[in-house]
Amino acid sequence: MLNSTSSILVPIDSTEQTIIALNQSYNLARLTKSKIVLLSVDEGDNSAAAQKKLDELAKEAAEKSGCVVETMVRKGNVYEEISKVADVIQPLLMIGLTSKITLNKIIGKNAFKMVRESKHPVITIRGKVHRDGCKTILLPVDLTKETREKVGRAIELAKQFDATVRIISILTQTDEDAENKLISYSNQVWKFIKSEGIRCTIKTLRGTDEAQMILDYAHEVEADLILIMSKAELNVKEFFIGTVAQRIINESDIPVLSYRPMERKDTTTFTTPY
Repeated sequence: MLNSTSSILVPIDSTEQTIIALNQSYNLARLTKSKIVLLSVDEGDNSAAAQKKLDELAKEAAEKSGCVVETMVRKGNVYEEISKVADVIQPLLMIGLTSKITLNKIIGKNAFKMVRESKHPVITIRGKVHRDGCKTILLPVDLTKETREKVGRAIELAKQFDATVRIISILTQTDEDAENKLISYSNQVWKFIKSEGIRCTIKTLRGTDEAQMILDYAHEVEADLILIMSKAELNVKEFFIGTVAQRIINESDIPVLSYRPMERKDTTTFTTPY
């Protein structure tokens, strides 16, 4: 996910939650030898004041993290400027959420669109209290091709953090054949992750509210991170009702790492994309 040339981009606004997100970036930055980039987007005429405040925060962050911390101040639309900067520096984005996300509210009215469409991994942080580091990664799996991509991501993260991966699958089908396929596939994922020398457990539940069951299980196992794949394009039903991934981002007070699926010709075998 990150390497020695990587950056962690943390958008900073006036809310406490962005500082919580910044604090959560320290351990990952140290592990991956990444620099932290603080970005403030000024929609008015206060660039000098914003830069001064950001410089003070960067000094404190550098002392606490022991990492290189850089600052950027941009003018314009929050969503657009964050996206422009991200496209240049190719970071992991660490975004602090002040409340449950709606379609038009998070650090600017287009921010959920940014999470959904980002070409870069995004960690969203809404809860107030988080442990340092990452000991437990929750990996929801289903029968979509994107799940196969998540497996490689989970393995890399688990190795970086020496974490346990906990697989969860939800049986929501009335189709017995589909349920059997999901059970078989979940076990295949479990065996593959174990073969990589990673601690891994597996849980299968039955129910209709997939997002809520995933969130409940995340709390049960005291997960530090939930790994999901976001969708860049939504159909009409998904736009108004929301996807499982969107609900997890909306409602989770546990950090959520979202990836936009890569375009691939073949996702039939387990290979990491790195």
